[in-house]
Amino acid sequence: MSTTILLLLLLLIIIIMLFKIMRKIFGPTKTDDGYWRIKTSKEINDILKGQNIIRFIEKQRLNWLGHVERMAEDNIVQKIKRWKPMFKRPTGRPKTRWVYDVLEDVKSISISNWNKEEQNRDSWKKVFEQAGTLYRSLRLRRRRRRRRRRRRRRRRRRRRRRRKRKRRRRRRW
Repeated sequence: MSTTILLLLLLLIIIIMLFKIMRKIFGPTKTDDGYWRIKTSKEINDILKGQNIIRFIEKQRLNWLGHVERMAEDNIVQKIKRWKPMFKRPTGRPKTRWVYDVLEDVKSISISNWNKEEQNRDSWKKVFEQAGTLYRSLRLRRRRRRRRRRRRRRRRRRRRRRRKRKRRRRRRW
């Protein structure tokens, strides 16, 4: 019981943090009086049009990827994207980079020739719009995997309990 409450609290905190981030991204609203005010959660939902925030961010990342890839090779953004550091990296797990996240998004859409698609702006727009619809199917797959894992864990626990009971019975005799 207490773990479910903790999970719900954690989920609530994450949602609050996401709305804070989205308020920073979309900025304040100017009222009729000439004053500036912070956007409400309802206004942010209206802007997102009911989309999941994660899906929205993925779509924006794919949109930016197409924009960056269409830039000229001598552009500063392209140079930064291709730059490899010359110094020695610290020990431990390497930090995830923006490119890795975007390539993972592209793999999730399962597009084989995305390099060619991004050069044509209209076809790339269809691709990153498709990302939003495919996210739902990926989420359903993840849910199914989680359910399978839970079932397997339950079965393992039951088997362990049965084995323990058998051992206890044997010890009694």
